[in-house]
Amino acid sequence: MGLAWQQGPHSPTALGRFLTPEPLPDRLLFAERLRRRMRVRFGGEWIADSEDVVVLHEPGRYPVAYFSLSSVRPGVLVADGHTTRHRELGETSWFTANAAGHRAERAAWQFTGLPAYAGELEGRAAFAWPAMDAFYEEDERILGHAADPYHRIDIRDTSRTMEVRSGDKLIARTTRPVVLYESGFAPRWYVPREDIREKELTPVEGRTFCPYKGLADYYDIGESRRAAWSYRDAYAEVGRVGDLVSFEPDKVEVHLDGERLHLEPGQQVVPHGADRSLGTEEVLTR
Repeated sequence: MGLAWQQGPHSPTALGRFLTPEPLPDRLLFAERLRRRMRVRFGGEWIADSEDVVVLHEPGRYPVAYFSLSSVRPGVLVADGHTTRHRELGETSWFTANAAGHRAERAAWQFTGLPAYAGELEGRAAFAWPAMDAFYEEDERILGHAADPYHRIDIRDTSRTMEVRSGDKLIARTTRPVVLYESGFAPRWYVPREDIREKELTPVEGRTFCPYKGLADYYDIGESRRAAWSYRDAYAEVGRVGDLVSFEPDKVEVHLDGERLHLEPGQQVVPHGADRSLGTEEVLTR
């Protein structure tokens, strides 16, 4: 979750509500300084480097980073004459990127008809994430989207009793599950593999990517498709759930201290788009 995407407070699918006497507009845009050094690589070269990046939070979208044009290497971005119109921010001009013999069309854009209230974005351009080689904060690569300071993950150990069943089969039983709290989502419960009957898990093809946790592998359980998943090579930041297994409570029976869990509002995840084409090795060696 972030401020304006997934189930964030400014997203179309927000779980909570603002306690105001009058309803807020359907769409609220929010811009703020990232306060991190961010760099862009294209054609094997650095084409942008800035500590003055503004992030735009737009309902239903992942955060987008806008660089001052002065921080972009001269000659890299060439206006291609193509324009579109943003519903709130006006006319948008698009650029082709050229560097080291590499060329990418519609690789960046700039709002050229900004209303007076959106001056934070004046003289700035954003790069199309899939068109670039990579984005970095300092010397570390970031995947998926610009950093969202409103996204948080907390992981907690617990001694509660958790059981997973599929029909009359016991799939897992543990008194040491790990719970992962992620901003805007219902809790996700993870089980050590030692407490799972692994023979009941059938690995399936197809992985998903989370910019905060890494690549997820999936398992069928009996006739229940993709009923469990595991971040076998979880990023170091969430290493405590690495190689543990979580179960979908709407596909198998998950009981916590004798009470059955159900899929809650906010549990569904909106699939990622921008970095879906990344290769496995690229994600694992970010």
